[in-house]
Amino acid sequence: MTDRRLLIRPDDAPDKTGLIAILPPAAAGWEHLGMAFVRLNAGGKFPISTHENEHVSIILGGRANYRTNQGDFLNVGGRRNVFDGLPHALYLPRHTEIEIEALTDGFEVVACWTATDQDHPARHITPADVTSEIRGGGNMTRQIVNIVPPGFPAHKLVIVEVFTPAGNWSSYPPHKHDEHRVGDDGALLEADLEEIYFYKHARPEGYAYQRIYTTDTSLDALLMARSNDIVLVPEGYHPVVSAGGYDTYYLNILAGSAHSLANSDDPAHTWIKATWDAPDPRLPLVTLEMEAAR
Repeated sequence: MTDRRLLIRPDDAPDKTGLIAILPPAAAGWEHLGMAFVRLNAGGKFPISTHENEHVSIILGGRANYRTNQGDFLNVGGRRNVFDGLPHALYLPRHTEIEIEALTDGFEVVACWTATDQDHPARHITPADVTSEIRGGGNMTRQIVNIVPPGFPAHKLVIVEVFTPAGNWSSYPPHKHDEHRVGDDGALLEADLEEIYFYKHARPEGYAYQRIYTTDTSLDALLMARSNDIVLVPEGYHPVVSAGGYDTYYLNILAGSAHSLANSDDPAHTWIKATWDAPDPRLPLVTLEMEAAR
């Protein structure tokens, strides 16, 4: 079963402002997360007001000036696309007025936000600031790039990029984070998080499949995700598999009951971790050395 409420496939052409897709929290039917996808040519400008939200801009490709009442961040960016290197991003607090001015044609950015009652400093996150890890083994290996991880000076937003080689499984074994659970010792066992997946593929005809399901299968959706598709994960387990021949990228944006990625595996599939052998040698797909070579 495919649940059309969970898959957003925007038109590729931006409107006159550069906006391709916008998803306020109410439009997704949840409390926390909003996002927008913007594409501008050189000289194009896009305004944003953060209001009562903390905000992160993740530059997918190209360079731009950010002029804000928190200070100016000039010539931000570097990679041509998400497969060309590690990301640049900007964290901006509430009550910030932003003007994005593209410096290159085809500049692309995902802006995301969530309501907050806290203020944290504005910050330019560079490729040297992010951390990268290889997770899994064999055809379940993927690369995780931490942009705004738990512990970053933010309130609720958690943001990572995931690179999955062609034919590999990711977000696997299936896991969920849809209830807030604390152990007897006070340790957080699972956070209740809303999550957005934003997809890109190394080739335009590429695709991935994502299943979203609950234990009782009251929700059981199978979605085909192409470049620029947005998948909403309000609850349940949500594994991904990258089609053969097509490397997959997805941007994960999360917010909810804790600034954490605490989750629970589907107990039917946890055993798979014990079978992992050597990591896929194709990884990492992106490195800091790619930035240094520009």
